[in-house]
Amino acid sequence: MRSLLRPAPLFVVVSYVLLSLVPCVPILLGRQVPQLGHVLAVELLAWAAVWGVLQRPVWFHWLLIPAFLALPTELYLFLYYGQGISTHHLGIIAETSPKEALEFLGRKVWLMGAVMLGMVAWWGAIYIAARRSPELAWRGKSRLAALIILVVLAGFWTYAWEFGVGAKPVAARAAKPSASASASAASGDDSGEQDADEEVRPEHAAVKGAGRSGWHPAPLVWWARSPLGFDDLASSWPFGLTARGVDFYKERRYLAELGRRNSSFSFKAHQPQANDTPEIVIMVIGESSRYDRWSVNGYGRDTNPLLKQEANLVTLPDVITAVSATRLSVPVIISRKPSMQSLKEGFSEKSFLTAYKEAGFKTWWLSNQISFGKFDTPVSVFAKEADVIQFMNLGGFTNNSNFDQILLEPLQHAIADPSPKKLIVLHTLGNHWNYSQRYPKDFDKWQPSLFGVDKPVYTDTRIKPQLNNSYDNSILYTDWFLSQVIGQLKETQQLGAMVYVADHGQTLYDGACNLAFHGHNTQYEFHVPALVWYSDEYKERYPEKIKQLIRHRKARLATENIFHTLLDLGDIQYEDEKLEWSFINQRFKQHKRYVDSYGWSNYDNASFKGDCREVMDKGKPLKQEK
Repeated sequence: MRSLLRPAPLFVVVSYVLLSLVPCVPILLGRQVPQLGHVLAVELLAWAAVWGVLQRPVWFHWLLIPAFLALPTELYLFLYYGQGISTHHLGIIAETSPKEALEFLGRKVWLMGAVMLGMVAWWGAIYIAARRSPELAWRGKSRLAALIILVVLAGFWTYAWEFGVGAKPVAARAAKPSASASASAASGDDSGEQDADEEVRPEHAAVKGAGRSGWHPAPLVWWARSPLGFDDLASSWPFGLTARGVDFYKERRYLAELGRRNSSFSFKAHQPQANDTPEIVIMVIGESSRYDRWSVNGYGRDTNPLLKQEANLVTLPDVITAVSATRLSVPVIISRKPSMQSLKEGFSEKSFLTAYKEAGFKTWWLSNQISFGKFDTPVSVFAKEADVIQFMNLGGFTNNSNFDQILLEPLQHAIADPSPKKLIVLHTLGNHWNYSQRYPKDFDKWQPSLFGVDKPVYTDTRIKPQLNNSYDNSILYTDWFLSQVIGQLKETQQLGAMVYVADHGQTLYDGACNLAFHGHNTQYEFHVPALVWYSDEYKERYPEKIKQLIRHRKARLATENIFHTLLDLGDIQYEDEKLEWSFINQRFKQHKRYVDSYGWSNYDNASFKGDCREVMDKGKPLKQEK
């Protein structure tokens, strides 16, 4: 034992302990860490496995290189976004250029580079110390006993994975409802009633029939189930980084196969009466737009001088998005994917594009976002359902990007298409950073702004006035763009309607808040602008829908409502329709709204903390399952 107190072995052991305490960093920032005991237990088992099999740190220290290199990013995300590296972050990096990935992580490039060099030096120092510490070799009976215990535990886990786990006795289940049932009931999903009498998770349920191998042994007894899960491993450090990579790979594989697996999916959608009456529905998906910066919503600056003149415009003042990231929020808008599944990869259904196609509409996906390239993304798998797909942005989010007006010409071509019925989706770049590069010079109204400034350092709070002025100018340009879309619809003198909703909002160094952009847990990012415009011809054809729209405009809504409302807007019926989720229907009912803020927090039972207005559930947030 005395030899372990020598500087070299002590340095190695203390370094590994510090590395293992990375999941505890949020506690230092005043935040909670869900299932911290489970995470630390997983780390202990992982260290025992690696140390027991490879015996000496000098032989397994190489395995820790990814964790050391990723540590600066992990700490940065904890500090500014309240969470560590996730599948979502890996997806953003894979789906964007290196420049845009750096934008998401922050542009303190030199600081990050210096910290990275420090991590490399730390790793090297530990390696040198490990070579000088033969006493850290784990040999003898304790190592053998540990390996036997780990093999037994691994055997139980493998058996449970292959053949399932038996259900708890009925009395035990009745005493404590399952987490999935609670979540389903809270979100208004009737399917949760059935889950209440099932085991907590599907993988813990008794397997009926053969296991994956085709054998038929009985499932593992319920009390032998491991309390530790894959999520606990993924949350750990340093070995959890591998689990996150595996999760990301699974997402990629799932998305690649999703199109094939969904090829036979059908909504069995149709209009109640077949007709060839010309009809146009336009869905505009906004980007990074904040509710309280729109003057039609009460903002002091006149950022919507054109939209406020539209007689048939109905604003929706209380719409919430569940998560503040495009790749996660857009699927909830365009499909029936529940908001509390937004963190999960893919979705086993198609979007409203397919439902409209089944009802006889020709469909377009016109995007000023970057194309999906080599890999599918959670958004592109749905975009590919359209009859016509055009990605107009060749520059990403840099100053080479096109303005959203580039969508107006293909929109005009789509409207002029001879097909009588059309659904056109416009995915805009909207109000994404760099804000001053989202609009032409003519819209640079509020000064001083960042217009013409090359690569502004957005993490410098001294540019707060310029940043906010540029953002308001970008809203002014969005007002012009939407008015142009409405103008094109008016010219057709046909049944026409347009829905606009933003995917998420922005935090903008509000008051004393030192946060900006999105990916945080603030009200500014969850509360999004939304509106509906309809033609006089549409109102004449569907007066009851317009009546219900006006009646429910101030209701508590979520982006989950958009799918159901959009199909109702096109007077499209389909199997398993939920008209109570359409706010233009007399059967509409409000439902609970959950947001991704320190778990699934009930937005309507939350307080808003500080100038950042962080959403804090007054109760206990529901656990996230990724």
